[in-house]
Amino acid sequence: MQFLDKTKIRVVSGRGGNGMVAWRREKYVDKGGPAGGDGGKGGDVWLVADENMSTLMDFKYKSVFKAESGENGGIKNCHGHWAKDLYIKVPVGTVVRDVKTGNAIADLVEHEQKVLVAKGGRGGRGNARFSTPQNRAPQYCEPGEPPIERELILELKLIADVGLLGMPNAGKSTFISRISSAKPKIADYPFTTLVPNLGVVHKPSGDGFVVADIPGLIEGASEGVGLGHEFLRHVERCRFLVHIIDTTEEDPVGNYEKINTELGKHSEKLAQLYQIVALNKIDAIDKDRQQELLTQFKKKAPDVFLISAVTGENVDDIKYFMGQKVDEIEKPVSDIIVEDDPAATDNDDSAFEISKAAKDTFIIVGGKVNRLAGVTDERNPEQVIRFQNILTGMGVFEKLKSMGVKDGDTIIVGKLEFAYYDDEFYG
Repeated sequence: MQFLDKTKIRVVSGRGGNGMVAWRREKYVDKGGPAGGDGGKGGDVWLVADENMSTLMDFKYKSVFKAESGENGGIKNCHGHWAKDLYIKVPVGTVVRDVKTGNAIADLVEHEQKVLVAKGGRGGRGNARFSTPQNRAPQYCEPGEPPIERELILELKLIADVGLLGMPNAGKSTFISRISSAKPKIADYPFTTLVPNLGVVHKPSGDGFVVADIPGLIEGASEGVGLGHEFLRHVERCRFLVHIIDTTEEDPVGNYEKINTELGKHSEKLAQLYQIVALNKIDAIDKDRQQELLTQFKKKAPDVFLISAVTGENVDDIKYFMGQKVDEIEKPVSDIIVEDDPAATDNDDSAFEISKAAKDTFIIVGGKVNRLAGVTDERNPEQVIRFQNILTGMGVFEKLKSMGVKDGDTIIVGKLEFAYYDDEFYG
């Protein structure tokens, strides 16, 4: 299976349905009255954490997600159908960021945890909603609210109890295959592990813990050298680390210090994580060399094991010890600062632009003004007056005057075209 741990998606909520202008005309019903129904609400877009996913690979083939729009209102006070919400599954451990601000808006660390990322537009009210004792026959309705469209960055940080670290070809893949059912690629050349591998280690008590095999680090990884810098984020959520050391290398102590230096450069939090040191490949060195290395490393780490992942020597001992430490060490608290996310619910589209298409023609463009134009019948004076009053409140006429509009000039808004005279519109 391929692995993808960072991607960008675009989400679009559903548009609200328009209200309806309608009248009740039935035999034996005295005077009838307004009977236009409300539009239906557009669908929300949610991200939901799913423990059955381990990669963001699905988003490589589909990156645009659109919720359904609400249905328009109908006659006889029939309301439009509300659209279904859209739920997008992501792996547990996914951090969600807004592309525009770069802020983290969610850290999904539990199964079925969810976050609203784009609220659907509210349905517009039909003319029945505007009936009052003073105005028993309203000739107007509301347009539905617009959708919210935004881009998000999904960044996966694997949820594992233990992280395996070490130089390329130190034996991490062989080790995780020994202590769990994971089947990583194993070969006698460096960088055989190109993506993180997860394995579940079962304890005698019957439960288990998750171990992550992170691709080999090399000096300069925190600056982008090699592969490991791409995956250091996956050990940030671990309780502790197991540092696999290749004892057949010329300078095992130097390699150990290089890796720890890279951890510190990536984050202070990683540098402070508790480590178990596993001196691997002891089947390939003599006893004197083993004791020499054991003595050197006990000066640097509290818990050091001599093991051979190939033969299995002492692997059960370190496996049991890892299980004890999992019970003792608490899961680290997430350091992701989740910000408030007003963009998920803010579908205000009242901004507008006015351009002069010709000497005597002005074109007004904007989400709200175009939506209002879409539900305004220029043949109906009451609808036109309401449209004019809303534009006045939005400051459209004030802007037109500042641009030098004159009596008789043509004003175009969406499908509507009007002649301008002082403070009044005439269709």
